Amino acid sequence: MDFAVSVEKNLWLRNRMSELGVDEKDILEKFVRSSGKGGQKVNKTSSCVYIRHIPTGIEVKCMKERSQSVNRFLARRLLLERIEETLKGGESAQNAKADKIRKQKLRRRKRSLAKE
Repeated sequence: MDFAVSVEKNLWLRNRMSELGVDEKDILEKFVRSSGKGGQKVNKTSSCVYIRHIPTGIEVKCMKERSQSVNRFLARRLLLERIEETLKGGESAQNAKADKIRKQKLRRRKRSLAKE
């Protein structure tokens, strides 16, 4: 399966998927309408890509570009990153950022309650 990116990137994706043991048949793929910038073009085409890795249950939604094919590549790349994070057992960067914001809000709330 080739996407609208360079040959090197397509080859890298195939190799990376085989390294992590991810097969195309294990991926459920849907196309939905994206939102944001793009105007009438975005409203008419389903360029947003939603993929789910069935064995792990990891879901990814990608609507960074206007091109569906490029979004398919980017979604798979993001999926592989998340699968790798779960295999390592480490915390993903997004979860760490969300935890940090949650702690900041809690701290600010406590301070505002203490002032009253």
